[in-house]
Formats: sequence, structure tokens, C-alpha cells
Amino acid sequence: MFGVKPVETKWSLWALVVVAGLLLSGCSSVSLSRAPVEDRGNVPKPAVAVTDPTPAPVVKLPPGSENAGKPGYYTVKPKDTLIAIGLENGASHKDIARWNNLENPNKIEIGQVLRVAPPVIEGTSAVTKPVTSGAVVATTVAPGAPAKPASAPAATSSAPVAAPVASASSDDDLGWIWPSGGALIAGFDEGKSKGIDIGGASGDAVVAAADGRVIWAAAGEGTMRHYGNLIIVQHNKTYLTAYANNSTLLVKEDQRIKKGQKIAEMGSTGTDRVKLHFELRRLGIAVDPTKYLPAH
Repeated sequence: MFGVKPVETKWSLWALVVVAGLLLSGCSSVSLSRAPVEDRGNVPKPAVAVTDPTPAPVVKLPPGSENAGKPGYYTVKPKDTLIAIGLENGASHKDIARWNNLENPNKIEIGQVLRVAPPVIEGTSAVTKPVTSGAVVATTVAPGAPAKPASAPAATSSAPVAAPVASASSDDDLGWIWPSGGALIAGFDEGKSKGIDIGGASGDAVVAAADGRVIWAAAGEGTMRHYGNLIIVQHNKTYLTAYANNSTLLVKEDQRIKKGQKIAEMGSTGTDRVKLHFELRRLGIAVDPTKYLPAH
């Protein structure tokens, strides 16, 4: 009978058992623990600063903003014109343009700050020193005569002579006359008209209330359109007069005029009836003309 002998089979099984035991013991010596794995899935990432490559817009301030609120300066409002600004501040629109170096007087912007008073030129005042002589004058004194004490220097020889001061009322003494012979039809109202209205017929003469220089002779502009054909006369550094609603203007800008000279003809431009609207401005502030004009 062919087959495996019982003894050999027994040893073969035993060998298999031994080999299996060795393998198991070898595997048990190997650590089955794994190295810890760090889970970074829930760890927040560090914030990264994001820089906007677009530069912030530069805010451009209107010209002259640094002078806003200072005396002698004016901040432009909507619909303002140089002529209106000049009338409100007692100055010629040409002077304002020159003081502010305006290349185009018709181009001003809202918020712009303009000088409306003449620049003050700070000059050094001359100091007059007392004149003293270093020479000694010898005098002969008769024997027995008492010596005369040296006289004190005259006060006027050492003190500087003060310059004459102009009278505060010199600008006020203009000898005002009525600009028209018509009747007064509307009195002064600073909150509304800022002047008086004088009635008459179309073509009646309008005359200068005092000597002066014409600084505007044209139709009113912007907020002054209701003035119609307008003449503004500068009399001195203090006073301006305005003659509005004329039909015809008989003078030109920069023309010197005399008190009583016919400068326009009465009309109704810019208004609903024939009249002369007359204003008197003192340092740019409207005042009641009837307080300056003679009894009418």
C-alpha cells in the first residue's frame, strides 16, 4: 500500500506547529501602534493681510480753503458771481479778480475762498531818532555873573512828529443827492430789497448820487438778474451805490463820473414796472439811503 508513513506525517505536523509558533512570536515583538498623525483639517489658517492696490482718492480742497472764515475773505456760494460778491463786500469785481490772481474772472467754484478786501502791506515804520549834537559850544561868562543853567532840550526836538490822522468821517462827507426826482414808492427793507424804489416814467433821467468811478455797467448776472440793466459806482473805500432796472445805460465801466451826471434812463428791465431801484452800500452792507440823502 502506497502513502505517507505515520511517523513522517507526525513530524511534519510538528514542524508546521513550531514554525507557526515562531512566526507568531516574531510578529508579537513588532509594535502594532502607529505614530500619531496630526490632523490639520480643523486648524485655522493664519490671517493674511490683503492690501488694496488701488490708492485712496485724493480729496481736492477748493482754492483758498485755508482762509475760510478769516476777515476779508468770502466763501463762494451757489450761483455767485464776482459782481455780486463785489457788491456784497463793497469792492470792484476787477479788484477781487486781481487780488486772487484769477485768470478767468467768470470761472469760480462753490466753496472757493476769495480775498474781498485789499491785501495789507506790512511795512516797517520809520523810527525817528532824536538829533543830538556832539559839539560843545564854549560861552564866555562875565566875571561875577551867575552862570545860566543849561536849558533842557525842547520836547519837539527829540520826539518824532506824528503824521496827521484823517478824519473818521472823511469818507462819509460826499454830499449825497437823490438819483431821481420821482416819488419814493418802496422803502428800505434789508431782508428783501436792500434798497429803495423810486417811481417815474420810462426814459426819466437817473443821475449819480455822488462823485465816483463806474465799476459795473451791464445787465445783472446770476443772483442779480432781477437788477436788470445795472450800474454800480464806487465812491471811495467805504461806499458803493447801485442803480438798477434801467432801460438805457449811458456810462461805461471804469469811467469817472460827477455828482448829478446823467448815467442812465429809467426803465423796467428785470422787474414788472418802471422804476429805479437804488441801493447804498457801506463797506458792503446795505444801509437805508434815506438816512444819507437830503429831505425829498
